[in-house]
Amino acid sequence: MHSWPQSTLPLVGIVVGLMTVHAFAADPPVDIGARRELFVDRFLIDFMTNARLELAHPERREVVFEANAAWESGTFFVYSVVQEGSKIRLYYRATFSDGDENIITGALAESTDGGRSFSRPNLGLYEFKGSKKNNIIWQGSDLRFAAAFLDTNPDCPPEARFKGLSGNAQKLYALASADGLRWHAMQDQPVTTRGDFDTINTAFWDAQHGCYRSYTRVNDPTIAGFKPTPTSGAGIRVIQMSTSKDFIHWTPPVPLQYDDGDVAMQMYENNIVPCSGAEHVLLGFPNRYVLDRNKVPQNFPFCGINDALFMASRDGVHWSRYREAWVRPGLDQRNWTQRNNYPAWHIIQTSPEEWSILISEHYMQKDGAPVRLRRLSIRPWGFVSVHVGYEGGEMGTKPIVFSGKSLRLNYSTSVAGSIQVEVQDENGQAIPGFGLNEMTPLFGDELDAAIKWGDSGDLSRLIGRPVRLRFVLKDADLFSLRFAD
Repeated sequence: MHSWPQSTLPLVGIVVGLMTVHAFAADPPVDIGARRELFVDRFLIDFMTNARLELAHPERREVVFEANAAWESGTFFVYSVVQEGSKIRLYYRATFSDGDENIITGALAESTDGGRSFSRPNLGLYEFKGSKKNNIIWQGSDLRFAAAFLDTNPDCPPEARFKGLSGNAQKLYALASADGLRWHAMQDQPVTTRGDFDTINTAFWDAQHGCYRSYTRVNDPTIAGFKPTPTSGAGIRVIQMSTSKDFIHWTPPVPLQYDDGDVAMQMYENNIVPCSGAEHVLLGFPNRYVLDRNKVPQNFPFCGINDALFMASRDGVHWSRYREAWVRPGLDQRNWTQRNNYPAWHIIQTSPEEWSILISEHYMQKDGAPVRLRRLSIRPWGFVSVHVGYEGGEMGTKPIVFSGKSLRLNYSTSVAGSIQVEVQDENGQAIPGFGLNEMTPLFGDELDAAIKWGDSGDLSRLIGRPVRLRFVLKDADLFSLRFAD
């Protein structure tokens, strides 16, 4: 018999034949109503046996945009993607040389095929070399060009339907636009000077808490492990969060906290968004910066390489961060140079069965190869799963209270795999009619599968009652669940 530490007791199972008896933690019920719950963290999980949380990696798809116009250079940088109905807008920074001066340009590309390709509309707003036949929406300074988002605040006035935060050094400005093309500063003064804003500064309306949230960067020289060098900057690059009721007056920023405890990891961007269809969960796709590495100096002479991470939060400050790369640079050696592998801010719904995020490639190559954006394909709500291998395993939830009549799962198995669900009372006893052996094993790959015990999946009599869910899995992944009518 093993001697288990007291802190692990809620996770311990004693196997008797095919039954597993667990010592449950005395948690109060979590009221999830009918909302979708993602297994991006351990929020609902009470125990796992032969199971683990596993990061799902996106698939690389087609190149959707190349920065090869005359007003775009090797320092092209993607700002944000805004999806409104069937139209998707891509906001980006480009530069061009005018004699000895580099002119900063903000531009807009559009997609009408779900983000699989982007083209440059002729907007006629700014002149470039004697012609206004271009897609430029700002020119001269990035102080008045921002990573755009569509403001979903129900009290937002029409003239500020699009918003964004624009930073320069230690000054952050609030911008607004009625059409997403013509922008103005909401006030002449910066809204804050607490940070280092030479990156993509994100913000959005948080409907769950009735406020705006902003995520910006600050260089913190006080973190243990920081070693000043001629190229290291002023400190460890970290992400901070503020809130606001009016997009002008912001609370003092607080640094994000991570359950991995790694405070010295350099975080260059954040790309934080509420999860569509589960807006109480915030998702982040930060860019990790490893300063002292240089893989292909023949392509880019400076040290520093980047990859993309994934993280999730329920309060906006405390995050479950996966230090395993969400996207590696891969076989393309051009992506092993500085300022590559930057996810674009916002998730695109490519189809009912696919989400997409764009990611940058080929930044500032010595041979002049253009920067480009590639589409990454993601399973809807499929960022992390409860994963069990062929040998089989279990996961059990904390006590929950729900309001829907039917349990629905986002899952995937192999042809030999399976998932079974048992509904238990809060003490871990199977509720008659919803036992494990009363459910035919589920197998396949579905985004919203209705679960049945025998011929019925009706959970009406359990609505409002604290229950636990016990999952028995084999060669399977469970991404999310919800209760629906």
